[in-house]
Amino acid sequence: MNKLREIIEQTWDNRELLKGQEAQNAIKEVIELLDKGGLRVAEPDGNDWKVNEWVKKAVVLYFPIQKMQTIEVGPFEFHDKMKLKTNYEELGVRVVPPAVSRYGAFLAKGVIMMPSYVNIGAYVDSGTMVDTWATVGSCAQIGKDVHLSGGVGIGGVLEPLQAAPVVIEDGCFIGSRCIVVEGVRVRKEAVLGANVVLTKSTKIIDVSGDAPVEYRGEVPERSVVIPGSYTKEFSAGNFNVPCALIIGKRKASTDLKTSLNDALREYNVAV
Repeated sequence: MNKLREIIEQTWDNRELLKGQEAQNAIKEVIELLDKGGLRVAEPDGNDWKVNEWVKKAVVLYFPIQKMQTIEVGPFEFHDKMKLKTNYEELGVRVVPPAVSRYGAFLAKGVIMMPSYVNIGAYVDSGTMVDTWATVGSCAQIGKDVHLSGGVGIGGVLEPLQAAPVVIEDGCFIGSRCIVVEGVRVRKEAVLGANVVLTKSTKIIDVSGDAPVEYRGEVPERSVVIPGSYTKEFSAGNFNVPCALIIGKRKASTDLKTSLNDALREYNVAV
């Protein structure tokens, strides 16, 4: 890994090296490791996450060394630089047509992809459902037993290039049409109600106690979150600005599915 990292870092600083076989082979090896789950753009580090910047750089460098090609899948035709992921039966992944995952994304055993999209560098762990028209962006990290509901948009890091990937930890439920971008982290077993939008600058306000508590860039564990707004003063007047409201916590239960259903009912959260 140290040798691979050294080659990738050197190539990142000197793009002329992309013409050489050593650099190309190193980049392709990193993408293969990502595809098989042997390497991740970000990984758990205690209670935090460690971003492997050099791996993300390898993903970016993969694009210029790939040539455009026509890909035919039955009556469908694509024209792109990236291969599509294959061997789903061997991987133990259910893929409902016309779901698509790019080569270089890792899908663990037990993942279900409804008609949806998973981009290169992403990591989707076991038991997770990527529901209809949900998108998992480049290098996003999705934990075990997560439900990404219909139309969810999980942002990537490549366009434009960003420092940290979005992280959705184990057991989270992300409601319909939610958008999570710019490296936001949603901690374990949190529930986002329908249409919650989270960016790095979005105020996430816990209103479940006697006084509001504000977060940015991170949803605490087991939080139940709904869309909200607050009034902000501008030169042209006062206007409502979107935010996210933490209205409670999921209750402790050995059956997470039961506790999730209880939380959704108790707080009347649309999903």
